[in-house]
Amino acid sequence: MKVGFIGLGRMGSPIATNLVKAGHEVTVYNRSADKADALVKLGARKAARIADACRGEAVITMLADDNAVTETVWGDERLLATLPRAAVHVSMSTISVALSKRLTETHSKAGQRYVAAPVFGRPEAAAAAKLFIVPAGDPAAIEACQPLFDAAGQKTIPMGTEPSAANLIKLSGNFLIAAAIESLGEAIALIGKAGIDRKAYVELLTSTMFPAPSYKIYGGLIAEGKFEPAAFASPLGYKDIRLTMAAAESLRVPMPIVSLLNDRFLRLLAQGGEKLDWAAIGGLATEDAGGAAVSPSPSPR
Repeated sequence: MKVGFIGLGRMGSPIATNLVKAGHEVTVYNRSADKADALVKLGARKAARIADACRGEAVITMLADDNAVTETVWGDERLLATLPRAAVHVSMSTISVALSKRLTETHSKAGQRYVAAPVFGRPEAAAAAKLFIVPAGDPAAIEACQPLFDAAGQKTIPMGTEPSAANLIKLSGNFLIAAAIESLGEAIALIGKAGIDRKAYVELLTSTMFPAPSYKIYGGLIAEGKFEPAAFASPLGYKDIRLTMAAAESLRVPMPIVSLLNDRFLRLLAQGGEKLDWAAIGGLATEDAGGAAVSPSPSPR
């Protein structure tokens, strides 16, 4: 397929790389243009402007937040103004339900198609094309983009015709991961304070009752106190929890644990944790119990 790709961060770059390797004609754009150089060496084309990445059959955005998506889509020589009629905008970003609904309506009025396709998986999964992709939108549009999903992930799980449903599912999933991180952190702090080997404890949990990848990955990071370098930075986790809170409020669904997680992320950021992995909220319980403080490594002088 002839596809544009906008956003070459820790997730976007490996996804775009796999699209190129799969033989798709990929035009890439990133605000920091040098991030496209490695992809150009593989065969991608570098777009000088957002508009230049929006002239194919589809364009994928993988951006940090609502503001970045809004800035990319609206305005002169931006995505909405240049994407051809009947072409598909695939948003893989973790964004708000409200923005997804706005994108659906706006693209429809422009004669374009919109598919929300957030992903589950960390950068290493993206590099290995092992992401789980959750698209929602027009079934024909999803089918048209399936070759792209096949190149980027191990499984595609469509979740209906309303794109915003996929975004709500993604937010709910990240909420569950954050809740697991917090509960793991508390349990590890408890057994660690008693002198029990933290790594052996995590190995026990993840080889018996809790073999899920999230428990293995984040349990290991918490047990080791290893929160740098960040595969998913704590400000992004905080953003997702706030978006989950907003969705819960709009639907009048009480979610007390979301409020707790919001406070944990806020505390982490207040003490300088912006560059730490979001797993660092799992280290706060150890700090509360008198253990090692959760803080970024000092910058080299």
